[in-house]
Amino acid sequence: MSEDRTDGRGTARRPASARWAAGVWTAGVAALLAGLPLAARGRLPDPLATHWTPTGSTPDGSLPLWAAALVPALVWLATAVAVAVPAARAARPGRRPRAAVARPRLAVLVPVAVILTGAQAATVRANLDRADWHDARQPGLWLLAVLLLAALAGAGGWLLATRRPADAAPAGEDTPALDVPEGRRLVWFSRTSNHWLRLMAAVPGTVALGALVALAGGLARADTLWALFAGCAVASLACALCSSVQARVSERGLEVAFGPLAWPRRRWAPGDIEAARAEDRRPSEVGGWGYRLSGLGTTVMLRSGECLVIRPRGRRTDFAVSVDDAERGAALLNTLRARRAS
Repeated sequence: MSEDRTDGRGTARRPASARWAAGVWTAGVAALLAGLPLAARGRLPDPLATHWTPTGSTPDGSLPLWAAALVPALVWLATAVAVAVPAARAARPGRRPRAAVARPRLAVLVPVAVILTGAQAATVRANLDRADWHDARQPGLWLLAVLLLAALAGAGGWLLATRRPADAAPAGEDTPALDVPEGRRLVWFSRTSNHWLRLMAAVPGTVALGALVALAGGLARADTLWALFAGCAVASLACALCSSVQARVSERGLEVAFGPLAWPRRRWAPGDIEAARAEDRRPSEVGGWGYRLSGLGTTVMLRSGECLVIRPRGRRTDFAVSVDDAERGAALLNTLRARRAS
């Protein structure tokens, strides 16, 4: 059995808000690396112990306080620039898609950020309240935790870099008709993202990372930092999950996936849907941006305009998602419903 695919896509141009989100994250990590020792300078010796013997806990190297603050930040900025410049060149028009470039970049920068911030926090904690840098002791458990977190971040970045959108059609493929002959299947796929929501996720995410690193460095009360970390982490995760959405119509029905990792997901089989249609909706009509509940039902609102709307069987309210080419997706879904019913 053969399969045809159709893909609804938005513009390939990267909005300025996406660059702002990347810039906020990069600058936030650099500020965190430089600010952590400076924030605790009243409780740190000068110079600081920054290197320990491989087989023991005795320090054998040190740096002045200003160098211990600036060197990791400069290493981070140099790494970000070294990764971003080739990626920008590879993403020029006529070359690889931006998503194929941005994901490997995340796979490199995320574990590097974890290692640098974790190492900086461990260094500050080892020197905290020491009269001389020779008295600092290697924080072995903290270093093991940093390595574990870096490994997890690297694995997550690798999964994000290698994950391919389900059934994304190549550019230029002919649009198949909705009158599907017997023995053939038709799949429709569309995605939408809101880069302002990504920027909103980057800001509290950076604050949550700072609170976690300050907690590791022992710079403030644990209960205060845990509350700050939890609040900002939840806000960042909520914005990230609502920043992008993917909709897929196939023989299995409608599948809607949220966030950069396409998780969580909601699914409706063709038999679970009474009707599908395309409808224009605005944030003012549904109560704002993101995952909204209103008198119109549930709406995943990422941009004004065309939405794919379904009425689940047995429900009095609709589910809508703002994606491109919604009319074709609704038509295909109705065709699949009719085929299943017959």
